[in-house]
Amino acid sequence: MSKNIKLRKGLDINLVGRAERTVAERPMAASYAVSPLDYENVTPKLLVKVGDRVKAGNALFFDKNNPRVLFTSPVSGTVSAVNRGEKRKLLNVVVDADAVQEYEQFESTDLGSASREQIVETMLSSGIWTRLVQRPFGLIADPEKKPKAIFVSAFDSAPLAPEYDFVLAGCEKELQRGFDVLARLTDGKVHLSALAGREGFVAGIKGVEHHTFEGKHPAGNVGVQIHHIDPVAKGEIVWSMNIQDVAVLGRLFLTGRLDMSKTVAVAGSEIDKPQYCRIIAGAPVRSLLDGNVRKQQAGAAVRIISGNVLTGRKVEADGYISADADMLTVIPEGDRYELLGWAMPRFHRFSVSRAYFSWICPRKAYRLDTNLNGGERPFVVTGLYEKYLPMDIYPMYLLKAILAQDIDKMESLGIYEVLPEDFALCEFVDPSKIEIQQIVRDGINLMIKES
Repeated sequence: MSKNIKLRKGLDINLVGRAERTVAERPMAASYAVSPLDYENVTPKLLVKVGDRVKAGNALFFDKNNPRVLFTSPVSGTVSAVNRGEKRKLLNVVVDADAVQEYEQFESTDLGSASREQIVETMLSSGIWTRLVQRPFGLIADPEKKPKAIFVSAFDSAPLAPEYDFVLAGCEKELQRGFDVLARLTDGKVHLSALAGREGFVAGIKGVEHHTFEGKHPAGNVGVQIHHIDPVAKGEIVWSMNIQDVAVLGRLFLTGRLDMSKTVAVAGSEIDKPQYCRIIAGAPVRSLLDGNVRKQQAGAAVRIISGNVLTGRKVEADGYISADADMLTVIPEGDRYELLGWAMPRFHRFSVSRAYFSWICPRKAYRLDTNLNGGERPFVVTGLYEKYLPMDIYPMYLLKAILAQDIDKMESLGIYEVLPEDFALCEFVDPSKIEIQQIVRDGINLMIKES
């Protein structure tokens, strides 16, 4: 029997440009990229060079911190570039895709007779293991450890986020096999959370413990769900996985092939026709946006975000969509000064306070840009963060402990339970314009270093 959890804190940001429930099939792009920058605390070591031929599922590089963790190509083709940054830091490996795809065939594993070690080895060699996230700290899961539980969220509450009940319709068989595999990785439970009233086919998944959530964003964040279902204490670990990656995992164990196909939402106010696109992970941004970005006025610019507007990464038009992104968002850049903007009624601007008259129209969809509307200033103790973070922690005190590098206080104030994405709303409403998500990431990195 499912358990319903109702959250009273949070904030829904209603933006223009939600993707229509139609799927556009995109042709195979010319190239695809795999980047170690999409993962935390990874030190890559190359296994290929320019000119090498690879199949879909062949390893491109591994993590020096754990050589068993391989990062594999999503397509077959020829390695065309190994891009590096300062101090020869590896940025990404680019593969020019074949017209007809070839797949590395992995050993077909019978879940009934296979050991946990065999299942782990198949996941590691195929590269799908990199999609398992370990908490605390949000790192790639350690194959030498066993989590107390595994969590999957079947909905995303972020602005313009994809609707998984639509995206994954017809994938019930792959999802069921994926959850069967996850169940073999832990002695505890596999928790599956859905949006109350929108469970759909997710309610039919067997072998998991079902939960439903009601409330505003960040109700869809897996970190918030973990906090309300089975919190992470010091010395404990849990794993989580994106539900589209669970479908990829299921396909791997059904077919023996790594098929990294997924459906992403192309959304935002600057998209002519917001829609869903069927792609392969690591696809170029240009293949999703060509001919679908609104014509801009002279001098106007847009911000392309791999992910949602709160937690996504800025990418260039000639870049590649990140491994963890299920959407591509395009909004105005916000690089234009608004003369006497502070004195205007600003019906077109969104505010959590009543500083603008937008509060009169609570259901209005807004065309927001990236303008901060002010500069960074010292922390102001207002109690504002607590109104939007539905977790039993004190966010302001935790942030101050991180800035002071007080590890004991960080532990007692909940650093093991949070990731930067959990503080995205706090950053959005923050009157001090502080980069809160970066502060949380710096605190987590300090904990990793000290441990």
